[in-house]
Amino acid sequence: MLAVAVSVLCVLSCAWLHTSAASRLKSPALPIQSEREPLPSKGLSGCSFGGRFYSLEDTWHPDLGEPFGVMHCVQCNCEPQKSRRGKVFGKVNCKNIKQDCPNPECEDPVLLPGHCCKTCPKVTHDKKHTDPLVDTFEYFHEKGKEKEDDLHKSYNDRSYLSSDDMGPGESRTDFVALLTGIKDSWLPSSSGVARARFTLTRNSLAFSITYQRMGRPAKIVFVSVDGTTAFEYKVPKGNSDMICGVWKNIAKPLLRQLQSEQMRITMTTASTRRDEVEGKIIKHRALFAETFSTILTSEEENSGMGGIAMLTLSDTENNLHFILILQGLIKHKGKEPLVVPIKVQMVYRQHVLREIRANITSHDPDFAEVLTDLNSRELFWLSRGQLAIAVTTEGHDPKQVSGFITGRKSCDTIQSVMSSDDALMPGKTGGVGSAIFKLHDNGTLDYQVQVAGLTSNVLGLTIEQKPRRRNKRSVLYDLTPEYNGVTGQAMGSWSRLEARHIHMLLQNELFINVATAHNQDGELRGQIKALYYSGLDAPRHELPTPLAGFFVSPPVRTGASGHAWVSVDQSCHLHYEIVVAGLNKADDVTVNAHLHGLAEIGELDDSSTTHKRLLTGFYGSQAHGVLKDISSELLQHLDQGTAFIQVSTKMNPRGEIRGRVHVPNSCELGHRGDTEDTEAEEVLPRDPEELKKDPQTCFFENQHHAHGSRWTPNYDKCFTCSCQKKTVICDPVICPTLTCPKTVQPEGKCCPVCDDRREPKDMKATEKATENPEGCYFEGDQKMHAPGTTWHPFVPPFGYIKCAICTCKGSTGEVHCEKVTCPALTCSHPVRRNPSDCCKECPEEEKTSPGLEHTEMMQADGPRHCKFGKNYYQNSDNWHPWVPLVGEMKCINCWCDHGVTKCQRKQCPILTCTNITRKEGACCPECTDSIEDDEIVMKTPDKRRSWRH
Repeated sequence: MLAVAVSVLCVLSCAWLHTSAASRLKSPALPIQSEREPLPSKGLSGCSFGGRFYSLEDTWHPDLGEPFGVMHCVQCNCEPQKSRRGKVFGKVNCKNIKQDCPNPECEDPVLLPGHCCKTCPKVTHDKKHTDPLVDTFEYFHEKGKEKEDDLHKSYNDRSYLSSDDMGPGESRTDFVALLTGIKDSWLPSSSGVARARFTLTRNSLAFSITYQRMGRPAKIVFVSVDGTTAFEYKVPKGNSDMICGVWKNIAKPLLRQLQSEQMRITMTTASTRRDEVEGKIIKHRALFAETFSTILTSEEENSGMGGIAMLTLSDTENNLHFILILQGLIKHKGKEPLVVPIKVQMVYRQHVLREIRANITSHDPDFAEVLTDLNSRELFWLSRGQLAIAVTTEGHDPKQVSGFITGRKSCDTIQSVMSSDDALMPGKTGGVGSAIFKLHDNGTLDYQVQVAGLTSNVLGLTIEQKPRRRNKRSVLYDLTPEYNGVTGQAMGSWSRLEARHIHMLLQNELFINVATAHNQDGELRGQIKALYYSGLDAPRHELPTPLAGFFVSPPVRTGASGHAWVSVDQSCHLHYEIVVAGLNKADDVTVNAHLHGLAEIGELDDSSTTHKRLLTGFYGSQAHGVLKDISSELLQHLDQGTAFIQVSTKMNPRGEIRGRVHVPNSCELGHRGDTEDTEAEEVLPRDPEELKKDPQTCFFENQHHAHGSRWTPNYDKCFTCSCQKKTVICDPVICPTLTCPKTVQPEGKCCPVCDDRREPKDMKATEKATENPEGCYFEGDQKMHAPGTTWHPFVPPFGYIKCAICTCKGSTGEVHCEKVTCPALTCSHPVRRNPSDCCKECPEEEKTSPGLEHTEMMQADGPRHCKFGKNYYQNSDNWHPWVPLVGEMKCINCWCDHGVTKCQRKQCPILTCTNITRKEGACCPECTDSIEDDEIVMKTPDKRRSWRH
């Protein structure tokens, strides 16, 4: 089984690499499926397969990407293994499950799309399928239904936490933790108190942590039930009292501990252990309705006391519900619970407004109560963050904790996408509106709004609640005075939010409406709701890129719209977050988001798909991820603002909404990957014994090379090799074209240089060149270059970049690189003779000699061969790919196109029937009715044929 597992892992991943990576490096014509998530940090047990990380005991069907798709008859699982030292790691095992299919009991079983085994057709459905996601948010859906009962059907405001925002199986679970000082007999406790809120989505846990009375923490540690570290998060430096982070790819055993409330969290500062707080992670039903919160601290030093309060307003009355979670107020270690009386006071500037007396126990110090009928002054102070809660124990040694009540804090972003499909009277205008908000502790709401693609001038821009009657909108705040018709933006602050408004805002019950001259009730409308923190490096504090049908070429009149945050990090990785609204999910379940770069300005047809890069396929209204392998051309277009984010659907496969993206970056020479982390290792030679232990080391020509290092191989001095995670890539040196009249070939060099020794009039230039006789050191190939020489830069793992030329400035020793300027062409159909060429040429007859050696062929302009798996194919060869455990995939055709492997699945006709099935061995599904007709016609000949045997 081990040999099979290893071979499947290799060939499946190799098939994916040859159909995607080859196209990625050589030709932009084939869409590339991106890596879905960054791989986890070292030390996390699990399995890595096809660019994704799987936890121990996970099972999945391998996805080879387009055009292969998901191998439904192959099942892989991540088996836990133990090393000799007892360390647990994961091993991928894959097997063909078709042989395990049960025998259907019916006479005519069918093979449904996306299934491996045949099943009996279902004529009737006895039970209605219920989504477990609906059960998870039953409270919100019931609440939403109650509010929609009195509305006319044409009114389209959504209930305020719809499951449509999530994909299948992506239910969310909320947790909370109160962190206080650790009580040890030999060391004083910390005075710090922290409150952590967690949101679990599948196997990722996002957390938002606020703290008081302690310095900024240096690290956060999640502790498992046995006391070991399950995950450690290093807190970035900053001045904010909010910490945001994500724990990704949580192993299943740890997920079970989290769900069963067996996990703890600790937070420490870098200075001393006195600033260490810890607490238990628990579920709490109050988190669903919480809109106000507070952290309760003690003025007593090193007390180890603290608490949190979760508060919410009633929907119809001015009643304030709250739950207190307290820690450290009762010092009792006996087995029997101790009953302690407490008083809870509502305080404004040291004046007690309300007081409640109750009893709590040492085993269960939590407390819940309702403050009824808050008056207008109390509600006003609540909205301004001026009301405080004080909790005091009564007795001979009273203890007190207190804190101010503010709107609920989190790392989520309050935002809205406005679409014409979500307007009170839905339409399809192709316009878009986008807004982001920030709520402050004093009740002030900052807003930034932008609109584009409208049919007429804006008459009104308002924040509203759901209309109570058909023709009666409920306007809460008018943003129209801040709207600039030239820029299409409105920026300002709403400083008089009432407590009820804050409650509705944080419960996703408010909307933003755009009224125009042609649509005075509203051309665009969007729900204001929280976008969960994802942990990506996206600038959510800035206005996102608007996405609209108006920006598609030609424009699309659609009811959908969206916005996207895009950024490029220091490693030249692209982070993106996309939110859409108004897409018709009934007709289009899967949405594909593309990053569309104009790779050839002036030559690329705008409707072409030549330079599209697939970001992800997503369900619902949100998508986010990281794209690592970005071409230098695309990075340059992002820097210049000539790139696009585009979302396509079944109805509009060439783009339904689009937006122009401008992301300034300094990644001129393309993707740098993780090379920044290894710069010190590249310059300083590492100990050979350390290199042998490094799992990413390459072994080549009897030497170990560190990951990211570059060198000249012994077998040919005119090649440059690099090590990329155990893989050696060697590229022939590409010599730049020289324009000087005479060249010379220096001894020991691969490329000729200009010979200007007989130019006495240029003595000054020669003198300048000799000022720095050592030349220039270039980090790309890690070589010294003579003064005045030019070369194509070497960028691993892509090799030599022919679209750029570097020059060594002899006077300063600096390297200057600039992009190649392609000449203007007079022909109508220019071609790129070699995938690695930078510029196109006018077509000519091929003059490549038939007897080229392999090393010559790599630099020639003639056709190049392709390697797929372990096989080599000549230019224009066709074949069906072979995948282990599946065999030959006859429904996919591959061909060699000048050194680039391209594959395409057989195009199937669109079926209009309702009963669809697929014959065994057939590439396309068929209508069941037509199959039955064929069987009736062929029934008699088939019987005769069987009798003869």
